[in-house]
Amino acid sequence: MTFIVGLTGGIGCGKSSASKLFSDLGIDVIDTDVIARQLTESGGSAIHMIQEAFGNSFITPDNALNRNKMRDLIFSNSAARLKLEKILHPHILKETALQIEQVHSSYAIIVVPLLFETNDYSNIIQRTLVIDCDEQQQLSRTMARSHLPQQKVRTIMATQISRKIRLQRADDIIINNQDIDCLRIQVLHLHHQYLSLAKN
Repeated sequence: MTFIVGLTGGIGCGKSSASKLFSDLGIDVIDTDVIARQLTESGGSAIHMIQEAFGNSFITPDNALNRNKMRDLIFSNSAARLKLEKILHPHILKETALQIEQVHSSYAIIVVPLLFETNDYSNIIQRTLVIDCDEQQQLSRTMARSHLPQQKVRTIMATQISRKIRLQRADDIIINNQDIDCLRIQVLHLHHQYLSLAKN
């Protein structure tokens, strides 16, 4: 059985940067956000169900999810967010399981932004890694990357579990308040630790 690390963190904490560094070390990375995007791009397997549940206005002319419109809805309406999750999560889990079967590295990383908000992955992962940074970094990084106003970013952050609980539940923590070199050193340290754990 493959040793699986569940990687998570708040928005803007650097999950993608950290997972890329693990990938650069030859570790197979399964990103549930990437899977979700594939499910909701033009002709994706979840589009029909989203159309039925939310209506045509949430689907673009080229038959993809209207991401901006859906984001505005689900971060202001928890019932809508749960409805979307109910559609996407079973598909994401199924694809994740298929990708785990294809893993060739000594261990694998599964990137799950809502790892602690859902119990879907508790029987898959052996260890949890939280990528953390201070709140101001989260805000500035997300605003720069997604071109969202500060209040929208704060609304998204409010839908995620608190930083305190996330850190309490983590087996391992990487603090990503500095530059990529600092992040790389921490990733490398954990990489050796995970190689050792995977052997045992």
